[in-house]
Amino acid sequence: MSARKRKQSQDLQPVFNAIQDVLIKVKPKVTDGNLKKSSARTLLDDLDKLAALAESFTQQRPRANKDWLALAEALDREGVHLWNISGQLRDVADGEVRSVYASLRLAAFRLIEAGLDQTPNTEALIHVLQVASKTGAMLSEIGRNDAAGSVLSCAAKYEESLKNADDTQGGQSEDAKARAVVLYHSCRMEAACREGNNGVAEFMLQKITENEHRVSVLQPRDRMSLASKLFETGRSFLRTSGASKSAAEPPRAPDAVKWLQRAFSIIEMSESPETPGFVELKRSILRCLSRAYFLTSTHNPDNLDRAEASLNELISSIDDSVDRDSPAFQQSRWMRVAILKQRDAAGPQLLEAFTSIIDHMVLDFESGITGILQELRTLSQNHVLVTAVHQYALKKALELQNNVGLPHVDRLLLSLVVHCSRDENHARAMQDIATAFSCLSEAEHTLPKVPTTACLTLLWQFGNRQFTAKRWVEAADWFLAGTHSVLSSMAHVSGAKCFRKAALCYIQQREYSKASAILRRCPVNEAATHYVILLTAIHQGLENEAVRAVQSMVKSSDFDRKMLLLATQLANESDMKTLLLSVLEELLRTLSSQESPDFEAETLTLLRCIIRLVVKLIGEPAANRDVLVPTLIRHFRTATDFISGLRDKDKATIVSKDISWLWRTAYNCAVQGCTEWESFDEPAADLFDISRMLLETYCESVLTDVDAELYVHIVNASFAATAGRMFAARRKVMSGSATQDVPLATISDDIKNSKIRIQRVIDSNQFPSAGDADRIRSFIHILRVFEAEVLCIRKEWKLMLLTIEEATRSDELAVNTFEAIADLVWVEKECPVEALEVPAVYFGLKLLLMDNIFPFQAILHASLDRSSLSITKFSRWLRAICTILLSRNTPADRVKAIGYVEQAVAVLEEHGGAPEGDDVYPVAERQWLLGTAYNTGIECLHASLVGEAKRWFEASTVICRFVPDGEARSEKIAETYSQLLSRYAPGGLSS
Repeated sequence: MSARKRKQSQDLQPVFNAIQDVLIKVKPKVTDGNLKKSSARTLLDDLDKLAALAESFTQQRPRANKDWLALAEALDREGVHLWNISGQLRDVADGEVRSVYASLRLAAFRLIEAGLDQTPNTEALIHVLQVASKTGAMLSEIGRNDAAGSVLSCAAKYEESLKNADDTQGGQSEDAKARAVVLYHSCRMEAACREGNNGVAEFMLQKITENEHRVSVLQPRDRMSLASKLFETGRSFLRTSGASKSAAEPPRAPDAVKWLQRAFSIIEMSESPETPGFVELKRSILRCLSRAYFLTSTHNPDNLDRAEASLNELISSIDDSVDRDSPAFQQSRWMRVAILKQRDAAGPQLLEAFTSIIDHMVLDFESGITGILQELRTLSQNHVLVTAVHQYALKKALELQNNVGLPHVDRLLLSLVVHCSRDENHARAMQDIATAFSCLSEAEHTLPKVPTTACLTLLWQFGNRQFTAKRWVEAADWFLAGTHSVLSSMAHVSGAKCFRKAALCYIQQREYSKASAILRRCPVNEAATHYVILLTAIHQGLENEAVRAVQSMVKSSDFDRKMLLLATQLANESDMKTLLLSVLEELLRTLSSQESPDFEAETLTLLRCIIRLVVKLIGEPAANRDVLVPTLIRHFRTATDFISGLRDKDKATIVSKDISWLWRTAYNCAVQGCTEWESFDEPAADLFDISRMLLETYCESVLTDVDAELYVHIVNASFAATAGRMFAARRKVMSGSATQDVPLATISDDIKNSKIRIQRVIDSNQFPSAGDADRIRSFIHILRVFEAEVLCIRKEWKLMLLTIEEATRSDELAVNTFEAIADLVWVEKECPVEALEVPAVYFGLKLLLMDNIFPFQAILHASLDRSSLSITKFSRWLRAICTILLSRNTPADRVKAIGYVEQAVAVLEEHGGAPEGDDVYPVAERQWLLGTAYNTGIECLHASLVGEAKRWFEASTVICRFVPDGEARSEKIAETYSQLLSRYAPGGLSS
C-alpha cells in the first residue's frame, strides 16, 4: 500500500470513530419504545451530528474501496438498523417526535449513503433512491426545507444514475425502477408544493403522468397513495381558491382541476375496487373535481356540465351505498343545490333538493341545519321557498327518533322568524310564524328558556322596528306573537311584557278599547302593567281608575320610582289634579328609600307641590273639603316633622326658604279656613299650630336678624290655634257631648303652652308697635279666661284659684279677665250641698256650688290690690259676694261679709264725694249696703250676737253719711240700736 492510500484510510478512521461514539449515545435512546420528550432536543442534536459525520465520511472516502470497505459495511448496517427503528415512530403525531423521526431517517440515509459502493448496482440504486425520496419527503413535511433539498438533490443524482444503469435483471428490475422513480417524483412534487414552488411541482406531476407504464406497474396500494397525493394537492389548491379574498391573487381552481383530473385518471387505472379505501378515495376525488369544475364554470361554462356529470357519477355510487346518510354523501347533495342555484332553477326543483338534504340529515343533523340556514340566506328573495324549507326542516326535526332534532328546533324557528320579518306581506309573515308555532304546539314541544328568550328578543326587535316606523297595528301583532304557548317557559317574565307593549301600540293607534282588552289578559303582579293601565285610563279620562292603578303600581315588588315621575308628567298634562295629588303622595312615600345627595331639597319640593295642589283643589267650587282639608293638614304635619329632623341635624338653615313658604302657606290657609270653611274650627286650629311651629323653626334657623313681625305672627298663630280648639270644645259641650268626649286636658295643656309662648315673646319686647304689644298682652288674659272655662267644665276649683292668682300678677287689663271669670263661675248650676235659690242683684243667677264664693273673693281681692276695678263693678261684685256669704249664715261667713262691708265703707269714704261716673259708688248699691248692714245687725241682736251686731250697726251708721237723708236714717238706726241693746242687755247677752 502506498503512503498516500494509507493516509486516506487513516483519515477516515477518526470520522468512523466519531460516528461510532455518537451511535453509542443514540442507539439506546431510539431503541427505547418510550421516547422521552425531555431528551428529544439532545437526541435531535446527536442525530444531526451523526448525519453530518456520515455525510463527511461519504465526501472523504477514497475512490478505491479496499481499505475502507469494512468501515462502509459497518456504516451501512448501522444505517439500515436506524432506518428500521424509525418505522416505530412513523404514526406518532407529536411534533417533537416527528422531528426525531425525520432526523433519524436523515441519519439512517446518510449512513446508508456512506456505506454505498462507488459503483452501486441497480438494486442498490433503487434502494438508496427510495430511502432518499422518503427522507426528503419527511424533512419537507416538518419544514426542514434546506435539509430536504439537499437529500432530494442526492436522490436526483441516484435517479439519474439509475436511469443510466444497465438492467441485468430484465422486466422485474424495470418495474422496481419505475416504482422508485415514481416515488422520487412524487416526493419531489410534495416537497415543491410545500415550498410553494408550483413550477417544479407541476413538472414532477408531468414526469409522473407522462409515462402511463410507470403508473400501471405500481402496486394498487402505491397507485392509491399516488392518487391520494395528487388529490390532496388539488384539494389544497381548491381550498386556496375558495379562501382567496384578494383580487390580486391568481385563482387556483383551474390548477385544482388539473391535479384532480390526473388523480382521477390514476385512480381509474386501478382494477381493484375491493382495495381498502379505493371507493372512498374515488368518491372524494369526484366530489372535489365536481367542486373544482363548479368554481371554474364562471370562466369556462362547459365546466358546469362537467361538474354535473361528475356529480351524477358520484350520486350513482351513493344510491347504491348503505351509508347514504353519511356527511360525504350529503356534500354531493349540497353540490346539487349549488348547481341548481347556478342555473337559476325553479323553486320546486330547489325545494326537492333541499328536502333530499333534510331527509338524510340523520348522522350530523346540527351541521346539516347550519348548512341549510346558511344556504337559505342566499335565497331570501324567494320567500315562499325559504319559508317552505324552514317549515319542512322544523317538522323533520320534531319527527326524528330519540329527539335528535329537538336541540335544533330553536335555530330553525329563529331563522324563520328573522326571514318572516323581511317579508313585505305582513299578514303572510304573521301566518307563517303562527304555522310554525302551531307545528311545535301540535308536537307538544315547548321551547327551553334560552331559545325562548332569543325568540322573544327577535319578536321584540321586529316589533320595535314597526313601532319606530309608527306602524302600530303591525307592531302589536309582533308583540302578541310572543304570547304563544310554545314560549311558555318564559311566560312569567315575558308574557306581561308582550301584552303591555301590544297595548301601548293600540294606545298609539288610539284604539283604547283594544288596549284595555289586551291588558285584561295581562298578569297584574308587575308595576309596569299598572303603569300601562294608568296610561290607558288617562287617555280614556277615567281618573278614579287611574288613581287605583297608581296605588297598585307602588305596591308591586318590581316598582321603579321613575314610573311615578312619568305618571306625574302624564297627570299634569291631562290636568287630572286628583291623580296628580295621588302620584305626588306616592312619590313622596318612595323618596325616603332613595339615596340621593339632594334628598332634603327633593322632599321639600315634593311637599310644596303637594300642598300647593291640595290648596288649589280646596279652592275649587265642588271641592270635597271633608277629605281635602285633612289631607292638607297631614302633608303639613309631614313637612313639619321633616323640618324638625333637619333642625335636629343642624340642617334647617339650608332650607330656610322652604320653611318660610310653608309657614306662610299654612298661616294663610288657616286664615282662609276661618273665613270660608264651615265647621272646620279644629282643622283651622291645627293649621295655625303648624304655622307657628314652622315659624319658630324658621326664626331659629335663619342667619339674618329676625323681623319683629314674625314674632307677632308666632303669637297670632299660637293664640288662634288655642282659640280654635276652645271654640270647638265649647261647641261640643253645648251640643250635649259628654265631658269625657271633649279633649279638655289637651286643651288645658295647649292653653298653658300658649301662655308660656306668648309670655316669652312679651318678655323679649320685640314688637313692631305699641298697639301690637297691647293686643298680645290681651291674648294672655283671654287665654286665662279660656283656662277658667275649661276648669269650670272640669270642676277643678282649686286650679281656678291658681288661675285667678296668676291674673293678679298681671297688668291692668286683668279687670276684664276677672269679670269674665266671675261670669263663668256664677253660672255654674251644680251644688254638692243643696240647691239654694239666692237672689243676685248683679248676676241674677243661682248659686249651686258651695265653694264658688272663693273665686269671687279672689277676684275681688285681686281687683282691689291692683286698683284696676271700677267703683261700679266693685260695688256689684261686693254685693254678690256678701249675698253669697250671708245666705250661708255661718259665723265665719258673717265675719267675712262684715269685713267686705267695712271695705266698702272705706271705699265710700275715699270716693264718696266724687262726681258722677265710674269712680262713684252707685246710690243703689249704697242703699243695699245700708239695708243689708242694718238688717244683719238686727238679726245678730236677735241671735244674741251683740259683738257682731255692733259692727254691723256701726257700719250702717257710717254708710248713712253717703245716702240721701242720711242724718235722719243715722238717728233712726242709733235709736233702734239703743232700744234693742237695752232690751237684750239685761239677759246677759254674749259678745
